Amino acid sequence: MGMTRRHFGIGIGALGLAACGDMRGLGGTGSAAAAKPLASDLRPAANAGYDAWVAGFRARAGGYGISSSTLEQGFRGAGYLPGVVTRDRNQTEFTRTLEDYLAIAASDERVTKGRAAYARHRSTLNALEDRYGVDARIIAAIWGLESFFGERRGNVPVISATSTLAFDGRRGAFFEKQLVAALKIIQNGDITADRMLGSWAGAMGHTQFIPTSYEAFAVDFTGDGRRDIWSEDPSDALASTAAYLSRNGWTRGLEWGREVTGSAAGGRIIQPQAGGPRFAVTSNFNAIKRYNNSDSYAIGVGHLADRIGGAGPLRSSFPPDANGLTKQDRVTLQQRLTARGFDTDGADGVIGSKTEDAIRAYQSSIGQPVTGVPSTQLLNSLR
Repeated sequence: MGMTRRHFGIGIGALGLAACGDMRGLGGTGSAAAAKPLASDLRPAANAGYDAWVAGFRARAGGYGISSSTLEQGFRGAGYLPGVVTRDRNQTEFTRTLEDYLAIAASDERVTKGRAAYARHRSTLNALEDRYGVDARIIAAIWGLESFFGERRGNVPVISATSTLAFDGRRGAFFEKQLVAALKIIQNGDITADRMLGSWAGAMGHTQFIPTSYEAFAVDFTGDGRRDIWSEDPSDALASTAAYLSRNGWTRGLEWGREVTGSAAGGRIIQPQAGGPRFAVTSNFNAIKRYNNSDSYAIGVGHLADRIGGAGPLRSSFPPDANGLTKQDRVTLQQRLTARGFDTDGADGVIGSKTEDAIRAYQSSIGQPVTGVPSTQLLNSLR
């Protein structure tokens, strides 16, 4: 279920942390399933080629063990989603610094929500730690990064998404496997097709499992006969994540790692950002990377877990960025732009597309060359 198996370079939950544009979503594809209408390009559109592909798939679906009644239920209302193809083809490998990554992964809002979610579900999380040996705070942190503690689970019909990508052909064989697995999940009675919602790439539920990972690792923790990772109750999803980590090398009682200052001893020492904090990591760090094959992701999970457990921010500082700005400089820049009427959509110190647009608008308003690039000169002009 890591990036190589699940996210294809687009990050956790298909809009997650590894590479997700301005990273304000960090997991999931927007609001929770019922809270936000689909974008117009994520609604079924006429496509004769897709219709012909579906007809061919229906003809061979029996060989996969899919019944005709499941096919009828699964494809009722399904269709070609042009926005899925657009998003798949327009993926860009963003190179975010660890500082930017953690500014979102362990933001004050995410830490506050994480501590509240941990308190609400403490009994379940503790029971999962007892059963699977996985640190309850790590489970909660993955939940936080994948779907903002259930608030952003995705609202795209999974059958439409996976069949569209299987038809498109760029990774046709992979997505046909996901489509088959999704239909088997419906056939098994875990979920109905109309409730099987997720990201545009088919990742589902509170902790964003793709269908094949669901088949392999999903757990019915509540004992109601269904492995319901989509429910408002996150118990099955959290248990499925614990089971995934347990079966992918997690060692009971071992920390994920820790920040180190000065001369460090013990553990593998990594420094993902030159001049930034260093971390001594353990084999459990690698287990987290099986969920998403990124050092930044694993540090984000580990650090957020620590913060949920009551720890403070990192002690070491990060160096100025390529434009000579510290994080506080970037926060101040965003605050001053917003105060002048150029909305940056928050002041977190991460220069994303909204901040770049605000910079361009401000530069245009004062007759400067329009670059969208932050600088100390730009910051000083806003005093």
